[in-house]
Amino acid sequence: MKKIFTLALMMTIAITVNAMSYSDASREALFLSDKMAHELSLSDVQYEAVYGINLDYLLHVNGAADAYGPWWNNRNAELRHVLTVRQYDKYIGMNYFHRPLTWRDGAWNFAVYARYSDRNHFFKPRQRPVARHHGGSTWRNTGHAAPPPAPRGHRHGR
Repeated sequence: MKKIFTLALMMTIAITVNAMSYSDASREALFLSDKMAHELSLSDVQYEAVYGINLDYLLHVNGAADAYGPWWNNRNAELRHVLTVRQYDKYIGMNYFHRPLTWRDGAWNFAVYARYSDRNHFFKPRQRPVARHHGGSTWRNTGHAAPPPAPRGHRHGR
């Protein structure tokens, strides 16, 4: 019994160590969303939604197995509702946006930094990160208004 307890405690510590702090997740979501806004030509409303989606994803990634697990799938499903078909297809083709996170050598690695190495350069006026996150993914679970209707030709849910 003592061995099981020790093993469970060690696993909990390992998972906790890999989790991102709120301030780290917020900073990374802001940087990633800014670059997505620039390359995908997002509107201000889309940018705000994308930031929330990216923040939710990063807050729920607790270890290497989570990087492309359920929260990554949720992120893609949410982005399908926010982006136009053209924007989403472009997003899928940009690995540094589509697969933004890896766990390597004991640390999170963000693919977007291979393309944008200056961590202080922002294309959009820098928004203040949300001071308090209420949990849940973007508009569906937070009580915020739904994003505006998608432009013509937008496909929901592939």
